[in-house]
Amino acid sequence: MDLRQGWPVRPRRRRHADGPRLRHHRWGHEAVTARAAEGISALDLARRAVQLARRAGAEQCDAIVVTGSESTVAVRLGEVEKLIEAGSLGLGLRVIIGGRTAVCSTSDLTPAALEQFAAETVELAAISAPDEFAGLPDPSLFGRPADAAALGLYDERIEALSTDEKIRLALAAEAAAFAADPRITNTDGASLSTHVGEVALVNSLGFEGSYPATSISLAVEAIADDAEGKKRNGYWFSAERSLSRLGDPEEVGRTAARRAVDQLGARKPATTRVPVVFEPMMAISLLRHLAGCATGDALYRGATFLAGREGQPLASPLVTIVDDPRLPGRFGTRPFDGEGVATRRNVLVETGTFRGFLFDCYTARRLGRTTTGSASRSLESAPSPSSSNLVLEPGSLAPGEILAGIPEGLYVTALMGAGFNPATGDYSRGAAGFWIENGQLSYPVTEVNVSGNLAAMLADIDGVGSDLTWFGSAAAPTVRIREMTVSGR
Repeated sequence: MDLRQGWPVRPRRRRHADGPRLRHHRWGHEAVTARAAEGISALDLARRAVQLARRAGAEQCDAIVVTGSESTVAVRLGEVEKLIEAGSLGLGLRVIIGGRTAVCSTSDLTPAALEQFAAETVELAAISAPDEFAGLPDPSLFGRPADAAALGLYDERIEALSTDEKIRLALAAEAAAFAADPRITNTDGASLSTHVGEVALVNSLGFEGSYPATSISLAVEAIADDAEGKKRNGYWFSAERSLSRLGDPEEVGRTAARRAVDQLGARKPATTRVPVVFEPMMAISLLRHLAGCATGDALYRGATFLAGREGQPLASPLVTIVDDPRLPGRFGTRPFDGEGVATRRNVLVETGTFRGFLFDCYTARRLGRTTTGSASRSLESAPSPSSSNLVLEPGSLAPGEILAGIPEGLYVTALMGAGFNPATGDYSRGAAGFWIENGQLSYPVTEVNVSGNLAAMLADIDGVGSDLTWFGSAAAPTVRIREMTVSGR
């Protein structure tokens, strides 16, 4: 479980409804029923795990409990293909004894099983290798759980949304894709998913906190037929914490259709060095690469090209990048991090200058720093630093102005592959999009490769758009890089 994004569903039992096309899954776990019968809250379960671990010999410990229910409706060609309803309940326990740490998880939360689980986790910690940097946060750093109510993490309308309404929204999105253009001949369907859950965290130094959270997402993939039988797929989605922010289903469908049709007749340009423009969704991928390099974990492991660059120019003066877990209603928003530390706004890049890394308590201790409230964790693993809501702050240029003045270049709407080296910053990825001629999108391109070095790419940004767009827990505007190598035919 990532405290920023949602919770895993752990299927245990399923039953299928009759019918050749409709599959209706209901997944759950016996422990969920036991918990409901006993009326035990997530916070009470976490408290109980900490008490049991301390009784078994833990010097320090913390417990995280994650509950959730989710549903997914999938439609294709105007018919419901799949309905899924799932429930989950899990607990993760971290035990520290003399710097020796063990992290275990369970979904069997009956009283006897939980007591045995806590004792076994303590036993594992006792035989683990010691680490002088292991430990819980100082209590002075703890967040205030009451802050959760003001952060817009929960929308009761999502919990109240009926299955019929979910089906209607998904069907409307797919129908809009077909109606948008006669060249849309097929789809991979449309899906609408919701999640309602709660996170609770308790530690042995006195921190206790919990918060509810919801999410909803709608996605469509449209297909157009190109020459020689080639299929061109166009995908679009909207994902939010509240129903009111969810994109209009018909607009989501139309956008997916447009992105498929826009690729018809795509060809390879010649290999050259030209300006490269990243649409907002693709610009976010650059943010993700940078954020992955800007963590204390990457720093102490020597796996980042940003080492030794704090306080130095890194990017164009047009670039400011922040990580802000306090933005109301966003996917990465949280009142406290995965260790119970108060969250805060952290500036990664300020008008081109690299300001610093994201730390959890462990990496901060190893490097003689202070945690930035950036710990994220799953039920099965120890905390580690990561970003929350990543934002490349917008500039003043309209998207058309970003393109203006480019005699020849590439506008990127899709990226493929994982060609990024965080230790060196070297960047090479497959791409598709449009060729730019005389400041206008001229024709679609595919099967090209864009390459460079992320540090040089950031420094060469010479245009930042005003069209800030959110995709999940990150937001960016259109971005123009002065020159990159584009490899084609």
